[in-house]
Amino acid sequence: MIDSKIARVVLWMVGALLSFSVMAVSIRELSRAGLSIFEILAIRSGVALLVLFVLLGVRPDLRIHARPRRMRLNFFRNTVHYASQYSWALSLTMLPLATVFALEFTMPAWTALLAVWFLHERMTPSRLGVVVLGLIGVLVILRPGIAGFNPAAILVLMAAFGYAITMITTKQLTMTETTFGIVFWMAVIQFPLSLIGSDLTVFLHFDTRQILPAIGVGTAGLTSHYCLSNAFRSGDATLVVPLDFMRIPLIAVVGWAFYGERLDVFVLLGALIIVSGVLWNLRSEVARAQ
Repeated sequence: MIDSKIARVVLWMVGALLSFSVMAVSIRELSRAGLSIFEILAIRSGVALLVLFVLLGVRPDLRIHARPRRMRLNFFRNTVHYASQYSWALSLTMLPLATVFALEFTMPAWTALLAVWFLHERMTPSRLGVVVLGLIGVLVILRPGIAGFNPAAILVLMAAFGYAITMITTKQLTMTETTFGIVFWMAVIQFPLSLIGSDLTVFLHFDTRQILPAIGVGTAGLTSHYCLSNAFRSGDATLVVPLDFMRIPLIAVVGWAFYGERLDVFVLLGALIIVSGVLWNLRSEVARAQ
């Protein structure tokens, strides 16, 4: 019989994996329906903001967590995160889904480097290893000089670097802020940024092609992080992180089934190299902590 703790982690991760896949497909479909990336991200942030305000109304005790604190760091974190979201979402409209997800997993390598500079953490052999294997994995996926290089891949690498900065600044914020406060100010800051670049008349003329993916990107943006957070709360990172890597083969199948994208062996091989580095570092970090 499966241990209940493991079962909870698996169920939460199934929800997270499905949410990330729904979000990727929804972004591509909204783009095909004529919405810009700004407008797509406005839908995502708008839905999050609506849900958060409803929670504030239902639970007044949460209002203390929404008070403005460390706003300079919040603005920095959320503008970098928004730029990363924009790059990631745009790349989904230009590259095979599996390539985007594989390159996105270079984030732990960037995070390891930035943690040394900004958090003054020590560079261990495994942390150096995740950086080196991450770079090797990227070269295998992109195959410069062998296959035609797609400049859109740079967008994903920029997004991964931006997400790493977001991880570092989020860690700094968690020292004084609650999760609700961090998420609340993320939505408050990013929603106006989306509106600046949006044609607001688009939202008045939604057709049937746009309604379903709009619901998908809005709800999946919330459920993906909710499920992932609960997975980490239910089990150790050594159990959660390997399951998160299932995003790559899952989205490869989704891309093949819905868009006829080729199952590229080099993408899967490069992803395996990147994942190997992350798992090595993860196991080393756990061993050091014991």
